[in-house]
Amino acid sequence: MNSESHCLVSRRGLLQAGAGLLLASAPAPFPARSAPSDGYRIVAAPARARLRPDKPETDVWTYNGTVPGSVLRLHQGERARLVVENRLDQETTVHWHGIRLLNAMDGVPGLTQPPIKSGETFVYEFTPPDAGTFWYHPHANSLEQLGRGLAGAVIVEDREPVAVDRDLLWLLSDWRLTDGGGIASRFGNRMEAAMSGRVGNTVTLNGRASAAEPFRAGERVRLRLVNASLARIMALRFEGHRPMVVAIDGQPCDPHEPEHGRILLGPAMRVDLVLDLEGEPERRYDVIDDFYDGLSYRLTQIAYDERPVRGHSLDGPVVLTRNPLPEPDLTSPERHTLTLQGGMMGMGGMSGMRGMMGSGMMGGGGGMMGMDHGAAWAINGRAMTGDGHAGMEPALTFKQGRSVVLELRNETAWWHPMHFHGHSLKVLSRNGRAVPHRQWQDTVLMAPKDVVEAAFVADNPGDWMLHCHVMDHQMSGMMTVLRVA
Repeated sequence: MNSESHCLVSRRGLLQAGAGLLLASAPAPFPARSAPSDGYRIVAAPARARLRPDKPETDVWTYNGTVPGSVLRLHQGERARLVVENRLDQETTVHWHGIRLLNAMDGVPGLTQPPIKSGETFVYEFTPPDAGTFWYHPHANSLEQLGRGLAGAVIVEDREPVAVDRDLLWLLSDWRLTDGGGIASRFGNRMEAAMSGRVGNTVTLNGRASAAEPFRAGERVRLRLVNASLARIMALRFEGHRPMVVAIDGQPCDPHEPEHGRILLGPAMRVDLVLDLEGEPERRYDVIDDFYDGLSYRLTQIAYDERPVRGHSLDGPVVLTRNPLPEPDLTSPERHTLTLQGGMMGMGGMSGMRGMMGSGMMGGGGGMMGMDHGAAWAINGRAMTGDGHAGMEPALTFKQGRSVVLELRNETAWWHPMHFHGHSLKVLSRNGRAVPHRQWQDTVLMAPKDVVEAAFVADNPGDWMLHCHVMDHQMSGMMTVLRVA
């Protein structure tokens, strides 16, 4: 058995708890709510939420009292001011995932800002240069804080709205619940950390297990998908429909149907779809997640009303306006390789890790919050654990304005969604084959043994995290810092 097959078998054993997802007979999902347009105050605090109809309410951690937190609607090119108040009993920060902002606003404790202590506030101010779908979440004790519910969407409005009937958000979260409806404790299991991370047994859509979502025949819908899970990778199929991908990680791409009809969505990734509703009135069509071998389940159903909007779908594709991303010069770029190492079935790659103990690479400045795993992963032989801390030495330094090509090599037997803060990467090739559709991503999903080439212009000065967004993997070593000088 090769390592990839071994990986699938082990993953399947690890994820058996997820096979019994109960997603039937749920009420309509709790709508994600927008905060007032005259400014935002975001309060991180405990609350209770009913995630599944057959379970009691769950003690969760929330932004503004709901899971997911308030939808933040910002405007491209206009300054935003967001006041975050911490009512948790531990430190926190907020990372504005995918937004190209000033380094001081990036939300990494120690590296870009002091952590927000319990009872204190922090003001984030930035001007989003790009329209699109982004999200926000903690970057302190990330594994537990995100796993208990702290996540929300950021929609940066297009200057010219696209021609659709509705603009919808599906923020998808994965929870590990006990029989009594509580969140299972013991975040940071050492075995899970070295494998696929903490995958749960309940998936919610906008904070509730969803039986069905209402639509009408003839509608054209922009559907913004956000995967806010700790570790669960999703591959969504819309039965009876042909969704068109129009943006990835907030960045417009050439409209295209997903490969094999499956929308691959790693943790932290976003995909915007245009969905023409051409089904029959009063019928239901399944939306299936079948990423994990033998563990497919129904996420929800597209439920048609008896009244069509129109007799036929709209003509012509939806093409989003491109964002002002600097185009890398590929004639003579800097070239660097970042190699992902470690994990179960790949621990041999850890033997070359250097300088872990006593060098500031281990421990993450207290970010582990009592968790029981140390380093299981590395990038180029170095493991940085936790969430971030002062004095993290960069693996690479770039001169501002330089074009850079990064070769990402996954030498492990596991999947890794690799997130680069403060920048978007133009994905050039995967395993030697050119990537079509002009795809820019801030979170690149790496399959086992993948080799991906991606380019960017180092135009945003500061020390920027690059890490796996399977949070167990980040916390146990798959993290580094890239400096734009």
